[in-house]
Amino acid sequence: MTIVNLPGLKNMIDEISQRHNLPKSAVHEALREALLKGYERYRRAQSLEKNQFHDDYFENFDVELDTEEEGFRILSTKKIVEAVSNTDHHISLKEVQEVVSEAQLGDEVVLDVTPDQKEFGRMAAIQTKQVLLQKLRDQQRKLIQEEFQDLESTVLTARVLRFERQAVIMAVQSAFGQPEVEAELPKREQLPNDNYRANATFKVLLKKVREGSHRGPQLIVSRAAAGLVVYLFANEVPEIEEEVVRIVAVSREANPPSRYVGSRTKIAVDTLERDVDPVGACIGARGSRIQAVVNELRGEKIDVIRWSPDPSTYIANALSPARVDEVILTNPDERQALVLVAEDQLSLAIGKEGQNVRLAARLTGWKIDIKDRAIYKADKENQTQDDQSEDHQVNEEVPEEVEIS
Repeated sequence: MTIVNLPGLKNMIDEISQRHNLPKSAVHEALREALLKGYERYRRAQSLEKNQFHDDYFENFDVELDTEEEGFRILSTKKIVEAVSNTDHHISLKEVQEVVSEAQLGDEVVLDVTPDQKEFGRMAAIQTKQVLLQKLRDQQRKLIQEEFQDLESTVLTARVLRFERQAVIMAVQSAFGQPEVEAELPKREQLPNDNYRANATFKVLLKKVREGSHRGPQLIVSRAAAGLVVYLFANEVPEIEEEVVRIVAVSREANPPSRYVGSRTKIAVDTLERDVDPVGACIGARGSRIQAVVNELRGEKIDVIRWSPDPSTYIANALSPARVDEVILTNPDERQALVLVAEDQLSLAIGKEGQNVRLAARLTGWKIDIKDRAIYKADKENQTQDDQSEDHQVNEEVPEEVEIS
C-alpha cells in the first residue's frame, strides 16, 4: 500500500500533546482531519473544473495515520455498482470480483487512493501546517465543552485575567485543553461592589457553555445569579447539606435599576424537623454563617425568612424586616394580595424605590399592594357611610303605594 512519509510523526504527536495539554487521541484526530483537509485542497487545486466538487464530495474519504511507519494513507469508501459514473465514489462489480469473488452490487469497499508521494507530499505538508493549529483549537474547544457541559449551574473558583470592553475575562481550572480555561463575566452578571483587580479570585456560577466555533471564551459565568447565593448558603449551613433545612425560593436583585439602591436577596427556608429553626440555622451564632455569605457577595443585603404553606403568612414573612398588621387575599385566583401596615412601617415594607416589595412579590409569586392600615380603614368606613347614605336617599325617593279600588 502507498504511504506518504511523515518523518518523526510519533514524536510530533507526543510533543503537541504535551505543549497543548491534549490527550494523544485528540492530537491524532486533529492531525487526521488536517491531512484530510490538505488532500481535499490538493484535489481542488488539481481540478480544472471549479464546480466539480460540492461541499460533501469528500465525505467518503478518510486518513489512516501509521505511527510505526511514520506516514499516512488516503482511503476511500466506494460503492459497488454495475456502471461507474464517478470513480471517487463508485467501483465496478467486475473489478471487485477479480479480487473478491463473492462481492455483490450495493456492497462497499475501502480502497487506498493515496496520491504519488512526489506530487502530493509537499503540498500536503504545507496545507497540514495551515490547518492543524485550527484543528487543535477545535479539539480543545470540544474537550472543554465536554468537560464543563455537566457543570452548568454549579459554582467554580475563578481568577481575574483581564478586561475586554465591559466584560471581565477570568480563568477557571480545567483538566483538559489548558491548565486554565478562560471564562467571560459579562457586565450584567457582575456585582456593583466587586473590585475586579488582576489575579483576584471570586466564586462564580457557570451559567452557560457556548457551543460551536466562535471567538472569545466558551464559558459564561455569573456573580449575579440566584444559584450562587444558594450554593454559598449550602456551603456555610450544614443543615442544608444534610437536607434538614431546605431552600424553597430565592429572589435576588444583584443589579438594581437605580444606583441609589444596593444589591439585595431574599431567601425562603423551611424544615420538617420540629426542633430546628431554619432561619436561625442559616443566620448562625451571632450571625456568623450569613456574614460569611454577605462577605463573599461584597456586602449584599440578605433577608432570610420562613416559608409557609399559608399565603398570608408567607407574604407577611417575605416583607421582612417590616412588621405586617394584616394580609388580605383580594383575588386568590389571580394571586393578588393587599397588605396593611402601620404608618411607621410603610416605607420599610415598600423599600427604597420599591425594592423590598418587589423582591417579596418575586419570592412569593403574588402581586402585592401595600397600604397604610389607618388610612385604609378610614377610607373603608367613609365608603360604608357613603353607601348607607345613598341607600337611605333612594328609600326616601320611592313613592308610597296607592291602593285603587
